[in-house]
Amino acid sequence: MEKTIDLHTHSTYSDGSLSPTDLIDLACKANLSALALTDHDTIEGLSEAEAEADKQGIRFLPGLELSVRSETETHIVGLFIDRRNPVLTEALERARLFRTARSQKTAQKLRELGFDCSVDEAQALAGHANVGRGHFAKLMVMKGYAASINEAFRDFLAAGRPAYFGDQCFSDKEAISLIHSAGGIAIVAHLHLIRLPDDRLFAYLKELKEAGLDGIEGYYTDYSPEMERLYRGFAEKLGLLLSGGSDFHGAFKPHIALGKGLGGLSVPASLLPALEARAKAIRSASPVQGAKLNTEQEFTKPEQKIPNEAGAL
Repeated sequence: MEKTIDLHTHSTYSDGSLSPTDLIDLACKANLSALALTDHDTIEGLSEAEAEADKQGIRFLPGLELSVRSETETHIVGLFIDRRNPVLTEALERARLFRTARSQKTAQKLRELGFDCSVDEAQALAGHANVGRGHFAKLMVMKGYAASINEAFRDFLAAGRPAYFGDQCFSDKEAISLIHSAGGIAIVAHLHLIRLPDDRLFAYLKELKEAGLDGIEGYYTDYSPEMERLYRGFAEKLGLLLSGGSDFHGAFKPHIALGKGLGGLSVPASLLPALEARAKAIRSASPVQGAKLNTEQEFTKPEQKIPNEAGAL
């Protein structure tokens, strides 16, 4: 039986409920052969996860997940990144400030809708993590404004809903450049949540491939068999690598199991050699350099089309 891996997970350093240590422990109990921690716009949990992985003898891939500006809603996962890279750490500090400003706007929209929700309350739930929509959703449930986190997203916080504010710090191409600057590979996550028609999604991936995109998630919790065939076909036609994972968030998404998703997910460990080879090629091609990032309009909202249905947390 082939070994399995999970290359898309979250901890308490973003919007997951498990610490990096507990996440690694769960991965070992789930008999995974490798795990990547890909918290949203932060690398703060990587050192803890790496130390625990070394202790328990499981392979660990340092990563992150960047939310990016695009025509719809796009997330790009970085794998094999150097968490000590100064270009990356500086860019993520700007992203942190950007997220703080965005959280203020989310709280303002919630208050305008009649919900008594503040950034301070959301931060108390987030602890040391950046505040995200998941923390506002949990706050709404705690205050009785929504019956569940899913309901809070569906009715108020998801893309296109009244409390949604969708601006992001980086463009899609900036995110790819930043990940490469840190020696990592760039993977477009959960393609179905981009919510483009198949032909436009293929064209978009082709555009990102020309900008340096390395791969896509061909394995994901919510993919149907038809989606898997379609997306893996896209990857083959475009020469993109395959990655995948559960998008595990612990108690924030209790229906999703680490490594198993909804029960049928199985990401083969045989994907790792090609992913690692690509990362080595990026690092050996040229010295790590700074990405060309937008630093002048960090808190402005660009023109973008907002999808009508819920996106990722």
